[in-house]
Formats: sequence, C-alpha cells, structure tokens
Amino acid sequence: MSDERYVEIFNLVKAYPNPFGDEIKVVDGFELKVPRGDVVSIIGHSGCGKSTVLNMIAGLSPISDGGIIVANKEIDGPGPDRAVVFQAPCLLPWMTSFQNVMLGVKRSYPHASRQERKEVVEASLIMVGLSDAMHKYPREMSGGMQQRVGIARAIALKPRMLLLDEPLGRLDSLTRMELQDVILRILDKEKITTMMVTHDPDEAVFMSDRICMMTNGPHAKVGEVMEIEFERPRSREEIMETDQFYEYRRRLLAFLDECEHEKEARKKKVG
Repeated sequence: MSDERYVEIFNLVKAYPNPFGDEIKVVDGFELKVPRGDVVSIIGHSGCGKSTVLNMIAGLSPISDGGIIVANKEIDGPGPDRAVVFQAPCLLPWMTSFQNVMLGVKRSYPHASRQERKEVVEASLIMVGLSDAMHKYPREMSGGMQQRVGIARAIALKPRMLLLDEPLGRLDSLTRMELQDVILRILDKEKITTMMVTHDPDEAVFMSDRICMMTNGPHAKVGEVMEIEFERPRSREEIMETDQFYEYRRRLLAFLDECEHEKEARKKKVG
C-alpha cells in the first residue's frame, strides 16, 4: 500500500434522474489522491457537490460510476474505517456525552472489555477538552461543546479516514478557531487521514496540507489542487504573519471568483 495513494478517488460520478428520466451528473469525473496522514479541504461554491463527494466516500450515498479506495480497499458502503462529523453534532438528547461516544465504541470494539471501552471513551473526550463534561447532557452544553462530543465520537473509532462536513459552520468565530486548533492537535497526534468540506478560505488554508477546489456543478470535478507548504504542527499567529498565507488565500479566492463569473455567464446565456 502506497502512503502517497492512501486514499485514491478515480473518475467518481454521482448522477440523479431528472423528471424526464435523463441522468444529470452532479459530480462528473472527480479524481484525487490523498497521502496517508494528510488533511485535504474541499472548497467550492454551493451546489458543486462537495458534500456529495464526502457522502460517497463515507458510503452514505451510492456511487454512480468510478471508485474509491481507502487503505488498499475499495469501499462499497459505510464502515468503521471512515468516521464522519457533520455540521450538526446529531447527539442523542437523552444520553450524556460519555454515553453518546460509547454507542459507537461498543459497535467498533465488540471484543473489548467494559474497562477497555471506558478508557477509549474517556481518552477521546479528554482529547477534545471535555474532561469535566463527560456526564453532561446535550441540553447542558453549548453548541461548541456538543460539536466536541461529535468529534470525540468520531476519533474514538480510530478510523483510517476522518470526514468533516463543515463541522464548524454553525459556530461563532471564536469557538470556530478554538475547535480548529483542537482538531489539528488531534490530527497531528493521531495522524488520521482527513478530508474536510468547508466554505471558509481562511479555515482551508490554516488547516490543510492541500486544498481541492471544485468547479461549478452540474458536472463538477476537481478544478485545481493547491499544496499548502506550512509545516505541522502549526501556529496560527506565525502563519497569519506570513505573506504566503495571504498568497494562498488570494489564489483560492481568485479561483472562486472565476467560478462565480462562469456561473453568471452561463445564466445569461440560458436566459
């Protein structure tokens, strides 16, 4: 298994039938290779199929064509080797943080002892900074704390790949930055190969080893992949002071602006 091709996505297609029975390809020929341990962000305008790609990798949405290989195994459905964190934490309200994380741990560690499972859950909650909130219910926690539980639940599974679908999109800017740091500390420690969907160019540049920019949909695909050459672990203060950060950001915004102009031009042509 090549560490440079730990995740390989080739000719990925997602098509839906229109009212006339014809297939419309929302994603059409998406291709990407992700080295082991890398963090890749997917960015693009709304409707380009970012979350669709993530859901196909997670096995939550069937693939119309193409394929996805993770750790030398072609995926054909959901599995514990891929953990997902959604924008909403999706916690069971009648369960504590500990119990919510334990749900997945029981399924992923069927042969572990009760003590071993308890240690996995506690370690995951401590890692996201919830050592004092293990036995709180969702209603007793802020949105940021609830999302930390969602992250703990995902990393407790020890996945080969972590999939983040705009997990910080609903949070205020301060909480968002705190959780960016939390996630990066975990990824630096655990070396989990990660793919993250985001709308935020600053977040993409700060958190990623490379950024995958998607063209407009339908027929969306990879338009450009930008390598981010900051070393990890990263210091937000140091990165924000570099000219390179703003050059990456400028290139990213230029790509998105170009896609926006193409979208407007297409609308005028149709109109």
